[in-house]
Amino acid sequence: MKKITVLLADDHMIVREGFRKMLELEKDLEIVGEAKDGREAVALAKKLHPAVVLMDIAMPLLNGLEATRQVLKEVSGTKVLMLSAHNDDAYVHTATESGASGFLLKQTSAHQVCQAIREVAAGKTFFSPTLARHMEKQKLPGRLGRVEKQRIVLTSRETEVLQLIAEGKANKETASELGIGVKTVEKHREHLMEKLDIHDTAGLTRYAISTGIIESSVQLTIV
Repeated sequence: MKKITVLLADDHMIVREGFRKMLELEKDLEIVGEAKDGREAVALAKKLHPAVVLMDIAMPLLNGLEATRQVLKEVSGTKVLMLSAHNDDAYVHTATESGASGFLLKQTSAHQVCQAIREVAAGKTFFSPTLARHMEKQKLPGRLGRVEKQRIVLTSRETEVLQLIAEGKANKETASELGIGVKTVEKHREHLMEKLDIHDTAGLTRYAISTGIIESSVQLTIV
């Protein structure tokens, strides 16, 4: 029997250990790697070519949403199943926009997590039951369309810079983290403010939280 290979991506070791113990009980599932941040998730996905990446949304250095975009762009055949402790509409919407094949709440049962991995690996989509019901209720004429029209598309680099700004990093730290010059970071910051029509760091941080680029708890631990 060919096993479904899985890459775990979550910045909390205890969460990864929990998923590992749970998935190791399933004969048709095999964990081939673990990543503690979005960049490592992308690198390991490129190296290991897992069938499914179980990807947390809020991770340091590179969030799960942008990591998902990069994995799907660079690794043929790999599917991404997004994980979050939050069921905010913006998070779910941005996750599906990023190309994720499903969205699981961390409160989801072990049985449903395994079911989700199997269905996503088979090319289907899967959402936690409570989310699926909520999404059905949201299918009102014009509602989703208005959300999509308001959404502004950022480049991968702009998203990376925005995350680091929202995490409280100064321009010099951001430049060092991304391996680019400080002036380049300043240019990206200017473009972000112009594109989003937001002209202060607090506003950029609120935008990053509202779109799921970081979770509100991340900023609270920095202030």
